[in-house]
Amino acid sequence: MRFPLDWQARALREDGPSPWFPARVPGNVQYDYGRMMGWGDINYAENVTLFEQTENYTWEYRAALPSACAAGEQAFFVAEGIDYRFDLLVNGVLRKSHEGMFTRVEIPLQPGDSELTVRIHPHPKSSRSAFADRAQAQDSVKPPVCYGWDWHPRMLVSGIWQEAYVETRTADYIARCEPFYTLSQDLTRADIRFEVDCAAPVEIALFDPDGNPLGTGDCFVLENPRLWWCNGQGEAALYTYVARTAGHRVTGRFGLRNARLVMTQGAWDEPSRFPKGRSVAPIQLELNGRRVFAKGSNWVNPDIYNGHIERQRYETLVHLAHDAHMNLFRCWGGSGISKQAFYDCCDELGIMVWVEFPLACNCYPDDAHYLSVLEQEAGAILRSLRSHPSVVLYCGGNELFNNWSMMTDQSLPLRLLNKLCYELDPKAPFLMTSPVFGMAHGGYTFYDPDACCDVFTLFQNARNTAYTEFGVPGITDLESLRQIIPPGELFPIQNRGSWPLHHAFGAWGDERWLCRDVLERYAQQPLDSLQKLIDLSTWLQCEGYKAVFEEARRQAPYCAMAVNWCYCEPWITAAGNSLITYPTKAKPAYYAVQAALRPVMASARIPKFDWKAGETFTAQLWLLNDTHRSAQLHVEASLRLGDTTYPLLCWNSGEADENRIGPSVNWVLPDVCATEMTLVLDAGEYSSEYRLCYRSRGEQRVSRQLNV
Repeated sequence: MRFPLDWQARALREDGPSPWFPARVPGNVQYDYGRMMGWGDINYAENVTLFEQTENYTWEYRAALPSACAAGEQAFFVAEGIDYRFDLLVNGVLRKSHEGMFTRVEIPLQPGDSELTVRIHPHPKSSRSAFADRAQAQDSVKPPVCYGWDWHPRMLVSGIWQEAYVETRTADYIARCEPFYTLSQDLTRADIRFEVDCAAPVEIALFDPDGNPLGTGDCFVLENPRLWWCNGQGEAALYTYVARTAGHRVTGRFGLRNARLVMTQGAWDEPSRFPKGRSVAPIQLELNGRRVFAKGSNWVNPDIYNGHIERQRYETLVHLAHDAHMNLFRCWGGSGISKQAFYDCCDELGIMVWVEFPLACNCYPDDAHYLSVLEQEAGAILRSLRSHPSVVLYCGGNELFNNWSMMTDQSLPLRLLNKLCYELDPKAPFLMTSPVFGMAHGGYTFYDPDACCDVFTLFQNARNTAYTEFGVPGITDLESLRQIIPPGELFPIQNRGSWPLHHAFGAWGDERWLCRDVLERYAQQPLDSLQKLIDLSTWLQCEGYKAVFEEARRQAPYCAMAVNWCYCEPWITAAGNSLITYPTKAKPAYYAVQAALRPVMASARIPKFDWKAGETFTAQLWLLNDTHRSAQLHVEASLRLGDTTYPLLCWNSGEADENRIGPSVNWVLPDVCATEMTLVLDAGEYSSEYRLCYRSRGEQRVSRQLNV
């Protein structure tokens, strides 16, 4: 039986301890302290900076322990996760010290144990870092995102972020019941076995995805099992088991599937000439023997206060991804590991999960202490996730082979992670980092000043096996901006106060992520209101994301994956690359991506966004189909320009169970009074539209002051 605890907390400061205050568990102690201090919503204005003074505090939680043991029972204090380095004291006596937030800890309780104290030490800060930035996380297994990123404020949170309770156990307590299985090569037979940690005999009942009983035992043979498929490829079938003893019962679910990383089509043929190096890395996901184009987004922590995220938030966000035809989340390593409810939701909705260990953009050491904590934490992560059918891929971390990280595949942390994955989940694919050779990260703006082109051109000139990060920023909607920017700062926009703090400026150079320089390039009217800036920025973000996702799909089968940066955000940003505004508001760009990821659709390869009267407009028509089922389109292409719609051409695609290239439009643009034009591909439910910039010959480019 489990007993919840009533928690209080306090800060141990240089000037003495704070008063005790109520503490939310699961939660983060900084939130509770901020409420006690009256600091307000961290989303608003510059409130988040108030927490900088707490970074070196020691924190204490306390709770009275129940005396609820019956005869033959033993009580334990159990914590599913405490962030980050802490001591457990009972009646003031130290019982356990621990470092790491992903490992479950427990201590036995004795008669007379009446008060529990959890003492959390100050945040780890690497002595190798001279600045208050993410490099301070490079000697610990604490996710570096809270040390500050270009879309996340510096906000060092800690506390009892997972469930914590007292549990009484009898001698027949089931400590673990875990399924393992093997599928035959032709997928027509599943051999299932259960591993159980229990001192008494355990009865295990197995049920099919419809809830029908399949028998009892610890080994099962299923003929023609129902397989787990990702979104768009089939049923996300889940089997259920119930394990029982006289005094204890546990339940769980699992799916049957095979997942591999294989070479993309044509990759083995490269390099084609001597002198030769190695071929690109395998990145094509093969699920149950079927090659699947992975389309999705980078999942980041959906709240600064990771302890506050509940299943309902996960459900809402994962449902949105499912409804946008996504089939993969790359769970970015800088954010750490989510709660189990996230993976449960992905299991249910067929969203594959690429899991990165909590390493990102740092040079993690070969130090013995760091490696021992990493081994403990990575082992706990692997054991907690390996039964989830959605978890199809592990990765050492984010951007570790780049010149800002300077790790290699000889770095001991990565060799250790590879070893652990082999030992604990050997059939699951493992990548050292992302990207590796053949894959690509970036770009992150609509217009690339170094390449002197927009995202349409940039990605059509690229050739990669996977695009696992790319972004197009947009300014947040006005309603959300009013929740974070004080009225006096809203407009004109200034590079000071709340705007840069919420990532409008200074993310990558002064103009990112607001990108006023890019907006000025495409503006054909004075940007003299905040709403005009938002409207133009939203237009670019929508068309930019559509362009990249559709181009990546057109580059299949050599390209096997398109995963944008990023899906959600941990607080309301003023501008950024996310598809979802905190906490769960879908941006217009989300719906643009939803349209670009439809399993079957008419698509157009348009070489650029910006067009002028007198130019020959070109667009190549495509049928995109990643269903592995036959489809055909009848497409009528036309161009809306000014008050007139101009018919261009018709195309019957014929039957195809994969992508198919169609004819090209070549049409000289007339000179009309307009600032935009729309290419329309009328194909019934598979129709698509592309809203493009148009400039008449009479349009005069003038310098515009954007309230700098």
